[in-house]
Amino acid sequence: MHLCVVYARPAHNNLGVWPRTMNKRDRQQKILSLIQSQAIGTQEDLRALLESAGVPATQSSVSRDLEELGVVKHRGHYTLPRTNGAAARGLVSLDQAGNSLLIARTIPGLASAVAVEVDAAAFPEIVGTIAGEDTIFIAVRDEKGQRSAMKKVWGLFGK
Repeated sequence: MHLCVVYARPAHNNLGVWPRTMNKRDRQQKILSLIQSQAIGTQEDLRALLESAGVPATQSSVSRDLEELGVVKHRGHYTLPRTNGAAARGLVSLDQAGNSLLIARTIPGLASAVAVEVDAAAFPEIVGTIAGEDTIFIAVRDEKGQRSAMKKVWGLFGK
């Protein structure tokens, strides 16, 4: 079987028939989109919706994603917590580091969810983000962009 997979995968990939993988951030963005657009009651329902949207996912990856995104179950379906203020949505602080980096501190476990929102905002000053458990590195193009990005990120989270 190993030989078959080793030789078949490249051939199928070239034909576009081998399932493509999606990165975690894109999958989490799709999860947020699905949860905001319809009532989803179980992880299996969410996994099936992801699969039908062309996003491969396992129950364990869905479970981890829900935890990282801070998704909660309310009245039988998944939802994002509804509270006011930046800290309630995960963002606690935002500081400059050097000329092209911002360091965002979040409530533990919510860095990934905050990073997904920052990435989805598609601010032109922001080159990319890297999220840990409670810290996000936000790379910006230059010093001028750093100040602008800082204001926009705070604005995104209601401050």
